[in-house]
Amino acid sequence: MTVSARAMAAATPASRDRYVDLLRVASLATVVCGHWLMAAVSTDGIGNLLALVPPLQVLTWGLQVMPVFFFVGGFSHALSYRSLERRGEGRPVYAAFLRARLQRLLRPTLVFVLVWAALALLVQLAGADGGRLAGAALRMVTQPLWFIGIYLAMVALTPPLLRLHARWGWGAFAALAGAAALVDVLRFALGTPYAEFLNFAFVWLAVHQLGFLRADGRITRPALLGAAGLAGAVLLVAAGPYPLSMVGMPGEKVSNMAPPTLALLCHGMWLVGAVQLLARPATAWLARPRVWRGVVAANGVAMTAFLWHLTAMLGVYAAQLAAGLALPEPATAAWWAQVPPRILLAAALTAALVACFRRFEAPRPAPAAVPAAQAAPPAARARTAEAAPGSGPAAALGTTLCLLGILGLSMTGLGGLLEGHTAVLIAFPVTAPAAIGMAVGGAWLVERSASARRVRLRG
Repeated sequence: MTVSARAMAAATPASRDRYVDLLRVASLATVVCGHWLMAAVSTDGIGNLLALVPPLQVLTWGLQVMPVFFFVGGFSHALSYRSLERRGEGRPVYAAFLRARLQRLLRPTLVFVLVWAALALLVQLAGADGGRLAGAALRMVTQPLWFIGIYLAMVALTPPLLRLHARWGWGAFAALAGAAALVDVLRFALGTPYAEFLNFAFVWLAVHQLGFLRADGRITRPALLGAAGLAGAVLLVAAGPYPLSMVGMPGEKVSNMAPPTLALLCHGMWLVGAVQLLARPATAWLARPRVWRGVVAANGVAMTAFLWHLTAMLGVYAAQLAAGLALPEPATAAWWAQVPPRILLAAALTAALVACFRRFEAPRPAPAAVPAAQAAPPAARARTAEAAPGSGPAAALGTTLCLLGILGLSMTGLGGLLEGHTAVLIAFPVTAPAAIGMAVGGAWLVERSASARRVRLRG
């Protein structure tokens, strides 16, 4: 049994920051639409429209909104962890927090991975993966998982970074931003090998830290934050070694995205400033019951839609080929003419896939309240809460395995399962089966690390 969007909307407390929920949905929807637009599929394979038409790369300054999602994550994680601490639900708070934050993320992700792994294995056993399109699809379909791996790291690091934030506030953000700048100096000026990979942590955690600041109401000058970020991004791109695109381009020597750069952090700052400026009118709009119900419903399936949107797009192209319709060369007039109906069909197929798989993301109803006469005395409740020694380290280990497995799978893809295809993850080779095993094993550890009664969190 799941909770309906109407019931959740009706039960929304007046204190909830509804704008954050809108930002979560809007950021994922923008990424989905951007992927549908950028995928340039032809009989030669799958390319990137922005690489074929470089002037369009300026669109990434509006379409690259993953910083907003991580910013919203920081806000939610701060509220959730503090709520758990205030309720005094005993040890291990950390394990309970990890399980609560990751449960709705890992379930739909692992279902997606396992379904696609089974399909990929069947395709390869049938010998149908030799074509360019099939091979490219098996490599491409797991690429968006990178952000889930990074998000897992943010959840795991929330407690120590929240303590730094409580002590230093904006100073903690400045320290992370300064570290990101130092990494770029080591990378571009001194040529230090592998230094750039540190910015997977520093850049995204700095954006995450901005969410902590919003949770405390400390972003009081969003226009100044946005202007500083935009000026910094423009200056770095115009005068530095940074490319125009805020997403990765095929074959480029330098990417603002993988690994992230200081330019991408500045881009995130201006996006955060911009969305903060829109908070007041958007909050008034969200007070309308129908609007809020729509946001609640979309939030309930947002991750499922994100996971399956590339599958839907590939399905549309596969149907076009099966129907004998030619695939026009990307960026031609004929290709652009097909963009609107192709996106509409991809949206419809995504909705169908969401209907099939949404149950793995849908929240469960809260357990019924225990009558006072049956409730355990405080001492017994305390003993129960402390009856899981070592669950904090187990949850941390599980989260680490999950993030390594999901990041590894985003790099290896699902092609070459039978040949043992590998990719390098933090200097170590990893195969897709090994990555899947790490993700599944890590999820099991997280699930076992805390009791199910400790999963209701704010945010």
